[in-house]
Amino acid sequence: MNDSLPEASTPWRQRWITGPIFKLFKRVTPRMSQTEREALEAGNVWWDGELFSGRPKWNRLRKLPAPVLSNEEQAFIDGPVEKFCSMIDDWKVTHEDFDLPAQAWQFLKENGFFSMIIPKQYGGLEFSAFAHSEVVMKISTRSVSAAVTVMVPNSLGPGKLLLEYGTEKQKDYYLPRLAKGQEIPCFALTSPHAGSDAGAIPDYGIVCRQDFAGEKNVLGMKVSWNKRYITLGPVATLLGLAFKLYDPDHLLGDTEDLGITLALIPTDTPGVNIGRRHLPLNIMFMNGPNSGKDVFMPLDWIIGGQDRIGQGWRMLVECLTDGRAISLPALSVGAGKMASRSIGAYSRIRRQFKLPIGKFEGIEEALARIGGYTYMMNAARVMTLGALDRGEKPSVISAIVKYHLTEGMRKIVNDAMDIQGGAGICLGPRNIMGRVYQAVPISITVEGANILTRTMIIFGQGAIRSHPYIFKELEAMGNENPEESLDDFDRALSGHIRFFITNMFRSFFHAITSSVFVTVLGKRPVRRYHQHLTRLSAAFALMTDISLMTLGGNLKRKEKLSGRLGDVLSYLYLASASLKHFEDQGRPKEDLAFINWVSQHCMYKAQNALHGLLQNLPNRPVAWLARLIIFPMGRHFSPPNDKLGHKVASILITPSESRDRLTSGIYIPDNDSDTLGKLEKGFDKVIIADHAEKKLYRGLKGYKPDYNGLEDLIKQGLERNIITEDDARLIREADEARTDIIQVDDFAKDFN
Repeated sequence: MNDSLPEASTPWRQRWITGPIFKLFKRVTPRMSQTEREALEAGNVWWDGELFSGRPKWNRLRKLPAPVLSNEEQAFIDGPVEKFCSMIDDWKVTHEDFDLPAQAWQFLKENGFFSMIIPKQYGGLEFSAFAHSEVVMKISTRSVSAAVTVMVPNSLGPGKLLLEYGTEKQKDYYLPRLAKGQEIPCFALTSPHAGSDAGAIPDYGIVCRQDFAGEKNVLGMKVSWNKRYITLGPVATLLGLAFKLYDPDHLLGDTEDLGITLALIPTDTPGVNIGRRHLPLNIMFMNGPNSGKDVFMPLDWIIGGQDRIGQGWRMLVECLTDGRAISLPALSVGAGKMASRSIGAYSRIRRQFKLPIGKFEGIEEALARIGGYTYMMNAARVMTLGALDRGEKPSVISAIVKYHLTEGMRKIVNDAMDIQGGAGICLGPRNIMGRVYQAVPISITVEGANILTRTMIIFGQGAIRSHPYIFKELEAMGNENPEESLDDFDRALSGHIRFFITNMFRSFFHAITSSVFVTVLGKRPVRRYHQHLTRLSAAFALMTDISLMTLGGNLKRKEKLSGRLGDVLSYLYLASASLKHFEDQGRPKEDLAFINWVSQHCMYKAQNALHGLLQNLPNRPVAWLARLIIFPMGRHFSPPNDKLGHKVASILITPSESRDRLTSGIYIPDNDSDTLGKLEKGFDKVIIADHAEKKLYRGLKGYKPDYNGLEDLIKQGLERNIITEDDARLIREADEARTDIIQVDDFAKDFN
């Protein structure tokens, strides 16, 4: 590229300011690799762009419609999904059979569970992203193993890739077969030597000619691979495969290294080795390795045909947005709703020192986190799904919800296990959270390991893709025309400078005025939270520019700093989604505790991330000046206080519309032989008996019962006319349910 600049026609600003800066940037800015460029160009910018702007347009967010289920989708959830859940005994699946029952597999195939993303013209259900998520979420509250089995064919895999990139011939043949369950798909990407660094996969194919299926001299490729962690791999009939394709004999052209390519291979193809099963922490969904050595396949087995050779990485990254934003967030929210419902009930039923444990302040603290995180996670899930259903492809936001919802699941489940105590660590049919606890690391690891997602992807991709000027500046530097390149860079840099100065003054002004002059429509508390989030957005935009200016390309390697910047962006998004969710649900007064808890939590976390960034920014004078601008009067935001936590916890242990809204969409069996069914019925009995128990204990205050315990108390209560016979019956029924619910599974010494 010619870096010389025209002299006579160059304006003074370009000659003396942007021109020299342009030359400097081109020298010091590292070249963007093809895989990095494809990752950045995947998807589009949505609400993340507003959060990078320093002045989010809240009215724009308010006007977006909330996703709703169609009548057909609701009927599917109320019918086939409900029935499928009733067919699953998770203990038998995970401990005895190590697989779903044969009739359950058949039911999934016959009822289109594997075809939610496939259009009706191919025999699929063609559900919305919201419906897809609701189905997975409900099943996950019955069995994580079953949920994973359902979600994988509808996520990143052959079905999605065929829809987006397949040839018409491939679509017409495979999609109807996938829709009917005649084909079970899996997708093989991860290799032992290439996990997160998918661009380094060692699996390869060599273009060649060979006789195949009765035809002479077929143009194809010999592919060798070794994959692992492939979900549905052990039972798959159709294998999607990622590998690097080479053409050393130049049968296709002059280029030898053709790049990452994707192909579809029937698993009964000679040379395909499906291998055995992995054991993913006793969750027992089908997962295992597969491999092949010099397996010949025609070029028309490439997804999209020869035109898509070398485009595999772009295809994967573009499809990852949908899958990453739907499946694992649904699983995570399902765990949150299940914990809120079941552990809330358990905390009301279980008694210690004559008091429900849910009323102890230590338990309240954990319950508040369970309820608050569940509300926040569900809000982020719903808002993101609405964007997908409107045709958005928010790649940065998909990374946010994948990371923070799976991490939220980890926090919720840990708190739930702590509340259960010994009952939580003894596995068996009665243990409602044990298998979910084991499933947490699976969600944390797949579709982008969380450490990588937080430290490299959320901000690393977001800073370039969502910032209003950085991507324009990089594109300008890549323009081969020197005059156009400088003109584009000049406009972008000038705008960037104005943007930086504006956010600097905006951050300082909002900080010293406590954001009261931010113009936002609405009433308290929502309006006040929007004002504070605007202040944090301006501070985030300012610190993004300061970090990039002081560190340049080194910021990519400063993963702790980029991780903190990603945290700020993430908590701004989570708070935005929660505020919208509250308004979409009609601003119910009963839910004020949730929205207050979540908003205060997110603002506090975002503030702390900014503080951590300022503490560790290498350029200390700049960090000191930035601190004066962003926190001139110190850190203002506090975490939710104990009083607010008490309100949130109380919702989880008390029947109410708010509790039902929080836990809507989970599977609740209508029987008392199932653990959750026992909890539901026991919870009702304890609530109904509460008034009678209070009468009894208050009336006999100071009385010490004999060895008969409760029966002696009831006898005395009846004799002294403190309670009625109906009261005594309610108390006995509640005690019987309580005694049954707190039991823990036991087994023979040899487990037979």
